[in-house]
Amino acid sequence: MIITVTLNPAIDQNISADKLVFDDRAYILDTFESAGGRGINASRVIHSFGGKTLAIAFSGGDSGTHFEFLMKSYGFPAEFVRMKNAIRHNLAITDKQGLSVKLNERGPALHEAEVKAIENAVVQRLPKAKWLMLCGSLPPGAPNDFYSSLIEAAKAQGVETLLDTDSDPLTLSVEAGPTVVTPNQSEAERLLGRALLTRGHFVDAAQRIREMGAESVILSLGARGAVASTAAGLFEVIPPRVDAVCPIGAGDAMAAAFTWAKSKGKSFADSVRWGVAAGTASAMLPGISYPTLEQTKEIYKRVDVKPVV
Repeated sequence: MIITVTLNPAIDQNISADKLVFDDRAYILDTFESAGGRGINASRVIHSFGGKTLAIAFSGGDSGTHFEFLMKSYGFPAEFVRMKNAIRHNLAITDKQGLSVKLNERGPALHEAEVKAIENAVVQRLPKAKWLMLCGSLPPGAPNDFYSSLIEAAKAQGVETLLDTDSDPLTLSVEAGPTVVTPNQSEAERLLGRALLTRGHFVDAAQRIREMGAESVILSLGARGAVASTAAGLFEVIPPRVDAVCPIGAGDAMAAAFTWAKSKGKSFADSVRWGVAAGTASAMLPGISYPTLEQTKEIYKRVDVKPVV
């Protein structure tokens, strides 16, 4: 089983518009709501690929009630930890040209007892897990080293861990030695405190992040694919050129497909190939939506894996 953890879930309001431009009128073509958060998105992809997943997330307030209602339609099990405050709302707007805007609330403040409650919920489920995915931002009130505690607990149970977060939680938790960490370019720049502009920068960044404590690193580069650093060496994973419609959520699809592939016993390099294929397939879909296994397979056939020499 692959457990995903989402401390900062949301009701995502997804809007498709004819165009996104300044100082002009635009028209809404479609709108829908979804239960969101990086861990939730990952579980959706894993479930659609036929994998076994459990999503553990906070829920609270009227928005939490609606969040749980939306979650029922996804078809995979979820465990909700109650919190006093209502969960957040996010807004995503995309247009027909592939432009997108994502506006996220920071999330409700947590109490110490609530943080402990979700930690206990995760630890209790670890004996039945193969992978633990720690996904997304930490809301106010959660200590920045929260993910570190869960990485250490997972290690004690022999459970592999994937860390997908940003800023201080990434800085502190990568030192705990997750199995793999999956920053995108912007997250890696904040982690390392410098701009990443060239292929050489990307390769150096992947190596440096691994030296900070992670067993392996997958540096996600959007349409350019990914650079991965492992004990066996460095390699690039290059996707085919496609017409991207909405890149929002592509990173979640990449992390999920990688973990799904690893849980199936595939090699690290092949698992990254699956991840890049899923991220690319996701970016080709309108709005915030995720590819099926068949859609991902079609892209997977055209993804190249090359060693860095």
